[in-house]
Amino acid sequence: MNLVNIRDVLTSFSPALDYLAISTGDGRIKIWDTVKGQVQTEFADIASTEETNIYTKVAKGHLSVDYTCMKWLSLERKKKRKLGTSVLVLGTGGGDVLALDVASGQLKWRISDCHPGGVNAVSSSARASCIYSGGADGMVCQIDPHSGNLIRKFKASTKAVSSLCVSPDGKILVTASAQLKTFNCSDLKKIQKFTGHPGGVRCVAFTEDGKYVFSSAAGERYIAVWKSDGAKKQSASCVLALEHPPVFVDSWGETNEKGLYVLAISEIGVCYFWYASNVEELCNAKPTKVALATEDSPLKHHKGSLPIIFAAKLQGILKPGSAHAFIASGLLVKPSFQKMVLQFGTDLVLNASKDGILLSIAQVSKSSKGQGVQNRVITLDRAHAEDALLPIARVADLHEKLHSSDKDTDMVDQSQADHEETFSMEDKLRSLGILGGTDEQKNLTYASIIDGTDLEAYLPPKKLKSAVLSMEPSFAFKTLEALVAMWQTRACGGRHLLPWIYSIMVNHSHYIMSQEPKNQQLLNTLLKITKSRGTALQQLLQISGRLQLVTAQINKAAGNQTQTTAHDHEIDESEDEEEDVEEHFYGENDNESDLSSDDGKDKDDSLMEM
Repeated sequence: MNLVNIRDVLTSFSPALDYLAISTGDGRIKIWDTVKGQVQTEFADIASTEETNIYTKVAKGHLSVDYTCMKWLSLERKKKRKLGTSVLVLGTGGGDVLALDVASGQLKWRISDCHPGGVNAVSSSARASCIYSGGADGMVCQIDPHSGNLIRKFKASTKAVSSLCVSPDGKILVTASAQLKTFNCSDLKKIQKFTGHPGGVRCVAFTEDGKYVFSSAAGERYIAVWKSDGAKKQSASCVLALEHPPVFVDSWGETNEKGLYVLAISEIGVCYFWYASNVEELCNAKPTKVALATEDSPLKHHKGSLPIIFAAKLQGILKPGSAHAFIASGLLVKPSFQKMVLQFGTDLVLNASKDGILLSIAQVSKSSKGQGVQNRVITLDRAHAEDALLPIARVADLHEKLHSSDKDTDMVDQSQADHEETFSMEDKLRSLGILGGTDEQKNLTYASIIDGTDLEAYLPPKKLKSAVLSMEPSFAFKTLEALVAMWQTRACGGRHLLPWIYSIMVNHSHYIMSQEPKNQQLLNTLLKITKSRGTALQQLLQISGRLQLVTAQINKAAGNQTQTTAHDHEIDESEDEEEDVEEHFYGENDNESDLSSDDGKDKDDSLMEM
């Protein structure tokens, strides 16, 4: 039995809970219809139509896209749901923020390089008046959800912003790194700072009245509760313990009236539910568990991925201690959706479906024994598809084995012939003309031509043009031949050679065209090299994406995530020490001298209008 870790799985329900978006780290986004239980649409290889760079056009393939966060919001509230009113906002590891119009299946807008280093979180209020995004650069961007225009951005932390959340009324924004800070959404002035998490915060949620904030950091087995309308610098009011670190937190209700309802999902797909009339009672409340029945089912000895709970959302209150919840469970390749009533104090064990699980032939025959033949589809998920990627071994048949003794001599001769015909990849590239021959005399000639020129040194365009214009046309042509030969034999990188090649061809074009037939051979070689490199770029990007995916899975299996968390803990331990020196708080003048922050000097807290 394999415990599935869902910390890297991105999920987001639509505002009406009729759709669920799922991304499992392979660059694809599947939209599931929660009513019909089937895939509505799938987004893969999303590219902006405004891109005109030839190199960005080649960067296709879903494995080259790394989605890091998502948020589904409705642009129109208090009205009937219409097509085109729901958008799915996504952040990427490349720093882009984009919105998908799910109804039309098209890209609505994209902001490129919004956060250098990657986008870590996106959030919006219930009314979706604006979108907030945070990234590795410590900045928070405010975005118009209709047009995708960047309204403004400000420095929220000297560390990477790992999570964001907006209060239900849209008045307070909380940002999280190792510390949590609240800002006024109208003027983006800092209100409070919460300290206590040893590492980067993974999930943040407000209560319905916005008076309390729930947060949990990566690797922590508890949820901290903070009072948002108290002192400007404070510790957690209480903590809610779990058996495994949570990846999702949701809340409902209000203090002193409806009571507090908290819902969380752990890394292994177990749902936890708390209820209390106030925070003091919440601290002592024992959580109610909701899990799938896999221990006593036939799936107990299954070696592949097991069904889990990977998405949930509180819908409302039935009575004190009872709440409606919408839960997505099963396998990621075939989820099931159900609405249920959670009663505090009563643990629930849900039936685990076998839909989507790969069964062996023996198990299938046993399950179908004594029953009518049914049409079933067995689906492969990522955990089951590992063996499908292995090469198929060639098995000799009986006829070949019987005659193998009579052909020993022929086999030896054939193996020698095969050995003679085998050649390396370098020889293959040279036979195709992509790589040149190893002529030492030519290499020495080329080296003497460019002797004294530091090709790897950066030259501004004006200085580079001046250096090329100072060359004699004949010497410039010889230099061009040497540069093309060096690029063909990979003696130097293209990023160093191409600026020189471009400048020589532009400024000495008349002389180059007059050199017949040398120029014809030179230009054909240059064209062949350019086409071959451009054609290989797309495959290289796909290979790079697959290698990143495989490396991430290997690191997870080896337990490197624990080492990373420990490393982050060591880095963040010094956060308070180095940040308290430069802190500046917004608020009343009589309290400014008593507080400390990690925002730097006054100029770092100023807004940068875009």
